Amino acid sequence: MRRLVLALTLFLAAFAAPARAQERVDLLLVLSADVSRSVDAQKFQLQRTGYAAAMSDRRVLEAISAGRTGRIGVLFLEWSGFGNQNVVIDWTIIDGPKSAQAFGDKLLESPRSFADRTSISTGIDAAVAQLQRAPFKSARQTIDVSGDGTNNSGRDVSLARDDALRLGITINGLVILSERPLPWNPEHTNPPGGLAKYYRDNVTGGPGSFVIEAQDFNSFGQAIVKKMIAEIADAGTPRETAPN
Repeated sequence: MRRLVLALTLFLAAFAAPARAQERVDLLLVLSADVSRSVDAQKFQLQRTGYAAAMSDRRVLEAISAGRTGRIGVLFLEWSGFGNQNVVIDWTIIDGPKSAQAFGDKLLESPRSFADRTSISTGIDAAVAQLQRAPFKSARQTIDVSGDGTNNSGRDVSLARDDALRLGITINGLVILSERPLPWNPEHTNPPGGLAKYYRDNVTGGPGSFVIEAQDFNSFGQAIVKKMIAEIADAGTPRETAPN
């Protein structure tokens, strides 16, 4: 009898994983957050709190429920210097207040991953790898890159972006504008033309891609809400090419 039960359990497990892998969602979204040295402890906490609050925001949940399947798949990734990328929360389905709250609670309880240089390029590469192993299916795959500085580690960020775009992935940006430039490298957080322009030129791309500015880390939460609503709403519309 024990052998029969064990055999049945293994049989069901073998079919359960593929069935889960075929579950469809309206959007596969990697939240890719900068935790480099320019993000101090206070800014880091504001960033985490902003993401957690945005996930449970009524407007975000309404946008999710209005989709074709009423759910999205989300993964939270933190990055800093070359080789420093960490999945804080693995692929999770968000389909209502309960799952959104659980996601936010776990995010707030998780420790900080790094505090190194700023490698947006390897942050993008790591996000692409996570999309390729996602256990859910969606016609739309998006990487959200949030950060407060330019790429200063790893390969050229535009090359990482272009590789992602060739896979049909859209990259959106949320730039956190620094009130005071870094004294040892002012152009890192305040490049010529502004950080938003730098992201448009080097980081973001794909159908309907966009860059949203947060004036400082305190306005970060509302910027995330605005961005997520736009992305989720776009997941319910036909794909078409739009200017970056």
